[in-house]
Amino acid sequence: MQQSTSSPRCELGMVGLGVMGRNLLLNVAGHGFPVAGCDRDPDKVRALVQEGAAMDVAGCADLPALVALLKLPRAVMLLVPAGTAVDAVITELVPLLDAGDLIIDGGNSHYPDTDRRAAALAAQGLQFLGLGVSGGEEGARRGPASCPAGRWKRTSASGPCWRRWPPRWARSPAWPTWAPDRPGTS
Repeated sequence: MQQSTSSPRCELGMVGLGVMGRNLLLNVAGHGFPVAGCDRDPDKVRALVQEGAAMDVAGCADLPALVALLKLPRAVMLLVPAGTAVDAVITELVPLLDAGDLIIDGGNSHYPDTDRRAAALAAQGLQFLGLGVSGGEEGARRGPASCPAGRWKRTSASGPCWRRWPPRWARSPAWPTWAPDRPGTS
């Protein structure tokens, strides 16, 4: 495990290391990208670090440590339960980020919440991507089904990472013209 005091090197940070968050992060790491994961449950952080021991994976106990590990512009994905948990993490995360950084909500949020968050974060200069993710443990580890939406600039935060690992939609030249504002979740 890399110490959370290391210099910024990670392409993606994950908040929420349950089954989906841990496996999706290991998927990204397995495609050669340094990643960092954060969870308030130390057992989940240890599980990530243990399972990712052969990859460039860092575990963090708090958001400031996670953000400190991320390359600029930063990309932070949230895989926490939809609803108030997403809002709570965003509220805690925003003061740690800079204009142009990207927050990805992978919690299958209801589209009005996605719209509200995208507008609020855009007003602060942050990018926001709503990402419905499905496929369970195996899908997250091998290649999830996903439904993205947002006004993310693919050349910005996490660009190379999103172009080289599944999901394939991130490699599409048409993305994101077909879903500029919201994913297809209800």
